[in-house]
Amino acid sequence: MQILQNIGTYAIVFTVGGVLCAIAELLIIRTKLTPARILVIFLIVGIILEGIGVYKYILDVCQAGISVPIVGFGAALAKGSIEMARSVGFVGAFAGGLVRTAYGVGVAIVMSYLVTLVFSPRAK
Repeated sequence: MQILQNIGTYAIVFTVGGVLCAIAELLIIRTKLTPARILVIFLIVGIILEGIGVYKYILDVCQAGISVPIVGFGAALAKGSIEMARSVGFVGAFAGGLVRTAYGVGVAIVMSYLVTLVFSPRAK
C-alpha cells in the first residue's frame, strides 16, 4: 500500500515539475524572453505566492515538484523576509531571505566546485 502511495507522490512531483519546465520552454519558444528573464519571472511568482499565503497549500499538494525549482527559492526568500520582518522589524525584511536560503546557496556553491574538480570544465 505504501508503494502505491509513493508512486502517486512521484507522479504528482514529476508532473508538476514537468509542467513548470514546459511553461518555461513555451515562453522561450513563443516569446522573445531570455532564459534569465524567465528565471526572474518564476522567482517572482514564488515570492508572490508566498506573499499572499497560497504557496503553502500548493506545496502540500505538489511537494517537491514546486519546491525544488526556482519558484520554491522565491517562496523561501519571501518566507524568510516575512518572518524576520515580523520578529526584528523593517531591517529583518532584507536579511531574512538571505538567512533562510544561505544553506541551499552554500551547498550549491560547494557542489559546483566539486563538479569542476571531477570534470575539469573548459571555456569555449
